[in-house]
Amino acid sequence: MSSAEVELRGVWHRSFGTTRTDLLDGLLARLREPHRRYHTAVHVAWVLRHLQRLVDAERGRDGGVDAAIDDDALRLAALYHDAVYDPSRSDNEAVSAKLAVTVAAELGWDAARCHEVHELVMATATHQPASTPQALLVDADLAVLGASPADYTAYMSAVRAEYGHVPAEDWRRGRVAVLDSFLTSTSVFHTALMQHEREARARANMSAERAALLR
Repeated sequence: MSSAEVELRGVWHRSFGTTRTDLLDGLLARLREPHRRYHTAVHVAWVLRHLQRLVDAERGRDGGVDAAIDDDALRLAALYHDAVYDPSRSDNEAVSAKLAVTVAAELGWDAARCHEVHELVMATATHQPASTPQALLVDADLAVLGASPADYTAYMSAVRAEYGHVPAEDWRRGRVAVLDSFLTSTSVFHTALMQHEREARARANMSAERAALLR
């Protein structure tokens, strides 16, 4: 078991106990699929770390506990947001959200909480959060965009490897469109902490990638 998987197991045990670890085992098996290069247990562990920082910062900014933030729902959504990842399909988030809801129901959660998990996962598809919890998860998922240039390059190479079946010209065109969607937005990130810490670096990273693709 990798160190990232150990970390995910610890998060699961603290949040959901030890009685349904079969559910976690199924998730870890998915994250080990051989075609994954970036969307692995390591990525999920990074998302969870960033998520906790963002939750703590949001609560510190508000001066107390925000009742609208359901920590365990956020963690479950973070764990499952890339549970289904097939670069040849366009509905990965939707299928992942459905799986996350199934798991939430297995854990005994009510319909409202299951719906919250579904909406959290779906926010990672559009990167347009409609609530504070969604903004926290989306920014945690996108944190790599504002990573160091070396870490961003590693991310970029890993994602390209996942899409190795896509011809170079099609990849270039599609990737430029993705980068443009971020670069033309008012802000890449939605939380004050990420805007302060990573907005400028994210724009620099994506601008450099875009320039390299268009050479």
